[in-house]
Amino acid sequence: MGAAIGVGVALGAVILLTLLTYRHSFLAVIGAAVAVATWELAGALKRSRGIEVALLPVLVGGQAMLWLSWPFGRDGVLAAFVVTILACLAWRFRGGQEGFVRDVTASVFTAAYVPLFAAFAAMLVLPEDGVGRVVAFIVGVVASDTGGYAAGVFFGKHQMAPTISPKKSWEGFAGSLVAGMVAGALSLTLMLDGQWWQGVLFGIALVVTATAGDLAESLIKRDLGIKDMGTLLPGHGGLMDRMDSLLPSAVVSWLLLSLFVPVP
Repeated sequence: MGAAIGVGVALGAVILLTLLTYRHSFLAVIGAAVAVATWELAGALKRSRGIEVALLPVLVGGQAMLWLSWPFGRDGVLAAFVVTILACLAWRFRGGQEGFVRDVTASVFTAAYVPLFAAFAAMLVLPEDGVGRVVAFIVGVVASDTGGYAAGVFFGKHQMAPTISPKKSWEGFAGSLVAGMVAGALSLTLMLDGQWWQGVLFGIALVVTATAGDLAESLIKRDLGIKDMGTLLPGHGGLMDRMDSLLPSAVVSWLLLSLFVPVP
């Protein structure tokens, strides 16, 4: 537990440092995290099921999605994603027909699940109020995880998804909702030009996506027969194990903040 808390604090400090010095350097943090998480996921697929992700095209294409979001926004991300898919198809030609559909499908899934989702976090930081947008996103997810953990430990009795994640409870989910709504309301009213009720909706949405992301990765690991995606972070497993709730939440954060607090 001590190691897990220490790692979490260190990661948070790195993110805050980049945001408070030169906010666009946050893209470099995302880029490094995406590269490591992509490597972990591709490695887990290969070790457990013999699935060959087109690693080089996904790694290069993933960085293109992130960095093209800076000058070109959504258009740059979409263009890079489409080219990455084409590159994955061409890359797999050399392996012949055996397992072609399996490997290409896994490559496209990896490209979408990790760098494409992460590109929405990159787009959060680009506007002038980007620091507030990123902090609102991260605080919302952290509040969901923390509130859920605390409520689950003290009050958890009814399992939420026993066959997927036995430790999750409906009481923990309720704790996530309360913490997420409070965090969302405070974030949007204090850091962004939003309304409290928008913050509440934002918090609820992040709790749903963070929980769904956690459950989805748990299903992936159960299907692959592994406990963690990697061993990079003491007390946490791999970096991908820490990004499971962040990745889908980044997409929803960008969508809702674009609606609630439009960029001038």
